[in-house]
Amino acid sequence: MFAVFFNSVSYFIFSFKSYFKLHHQKQENIVMKKLKSLLLMALALLPASKTLAQTNAQILYDFGNDRKYVTLTLEMFKQDKWGSTYFFVDHDFNYDKMDPNSPNVAQGGTYTEISRALNFWQNSSMKNWSLHVEYNGGITKNYPINNAWLFGVEYLIHDATYKNTLNLDVLYKTIRKTDQNVPMQLTAVWTCNDLFGVKGLKFDGFADFWWETHGTVDGDGKAKTRHTVFITEPQLWYNVGQHFGCENLSLGGEVEITNNFGSTDGAKVRPCLGVKWDF
Repeated sequence: MFAVFFNSVSYFIFSFKSYFKLHHQKQENIVMKKLKSLLLMALALLPASKTLAQTNAQILYDFGNDRKYVTLTLEMFKQDKWGSTYFFVDHDFNYDKMDPNSPNVAQGGTYTEISRALNFWQNSSMKNWSLHVEYNGGITKNYPINNAWLFGVEYLIHDATYKNTLNLDVLYKTIRKTDQNVPMQLTAVWTCNDLFGVKGLKFDGFADFWWETHGTVDGDGKAKTRHTVFITEPQLWYNVGQHFGCENLSLGGEVEITNNFGSTDGAKVRPCLGVKWDF
């Protein structure tokens, strides 16, 4: 199992090398060192069991022209008799981007979301409706990401097998020390398993829209004030491990599509490629 995993990792790393040799030879060495270190970290966490759980680790390289760094994401979703719990933690390994004079290749930013869906009526006609409470927050080397609390309702749409689901949320959102014209967030979360009938092909992701008055900088360096934010991150994963007895391993990536997100004014598209391990 471990030998097969190493072979898959080696092929993934070789593909990255081919790209960077054609474009940025110097940057290739930095990126490959980051990827190798993080892949070894993921390997150290591998469980002995092949049983799939709803917890995963993702290692993604962001090709956005304003990023070009690695992000490690730890994600968990668990259902129980009273609803469900979900969280993710993003670690951006971009300290050297924020401080070019620093030799440290370390976390330059960490962001967390954790939410709880409350549903005590799962055997009733209202079973698809849940109450929702959520916390968002984080920090980077240069600035904090203000704490936010969200409260509201969510509605689940699914097929008979639960392979395909869509969760729609309407939430009251309050961001600490931040002006908001409307204190709300609208969220959609989806999962499609065995997409187009292809076993192991998974399409999932989320889309968030909320109101937040914040400053941005456009392409000409001009400061702007915006009042809304949009972000979506559709992901596509293929379970390559099913072909050689390692069903925890997937290859794929995501595309981050945003509008007025963070300090970036207007629309932005940032593709990512990576690996995912389901614990």
